[in-house]
Amino acid sequence: MKILVVEDDKTIATGLEYSLQQDGFSTILCHDVASAQKELSEGIEQITLCLFDLSLPDGSGYELCKLVKERRDIPVIFLTAIDDEVNVVMGLDMGADDYITKPFRIRELLSRIKSVLRRYQKPFQAKTIMDIGNVRINTMEGTVSKNGAEILLTALEYRLLLIFGNHIGQVLTRNQLLEQIWDVAGDFVNDNTLTVYIKRLREKLEDDPQSPTLIKTVRGLGYKVGD
Repeated sequence: MKILVVEDDKTIATGLEYSLQQDGFSTILCHDVASAQKELSEGIEQITLCLFDLSLPDGSGYELCKLVKERRDIPVIFLTAIDDEVNVVMGLDMGADDYITKPFRIRELLSRIKSVLRRYQKPFQAKTIMDIGNVRINTMEGTVSKNGAEILLTALEYRLLLIFGNHIGQVLTRNQLLEQIWDVAGDFVNDNTLTVYIKRLREKLEDDPQSPTLIKTVRGLGYKVGD
């Protein structure tokens, strides 16, 4: 997924670019309206979401939002200073999907981005049975079994396993796992807690928790389940 970031404060822009890339997004970074218009003209079909600062040196995020919405139905989120907040209504009326006020926490912004993207996703038929090796997840019944014997998991362990089950064969970073657990549970989960829950899942599901074959560690990247 590619995000167009338009922010004239280069320190903020660089921080946003780094955080988004760490979370698995690719980015296009612009610092003014002119360069953003060029990117939109040449490659709007490749852009998944836009982050627009409202106040830019050669214009505003409003005109960029109008340009985007005229050409494609993709989400737009405004980055706004506190003094601009009263003017955000105009942006929302133009079709913007959300806004976030500076200064903001990057975790909150990532959560907002994912929430907006979910609203644009087409509905799909969720899998009711997921198999990970000899472990089976039955989402209709909310049960997990290994070799036919039921395994009792806590609510958070089950949610974490569901995330893995929905991303079989993909490498998930710790940040991606933390964001998805936080989004679903509505509670903040820190890095140490994630480590504990992965350890507990391995103890319950792996034949040899010290040499895991189901939930594998990909050194320097994160975790991978399945092929």
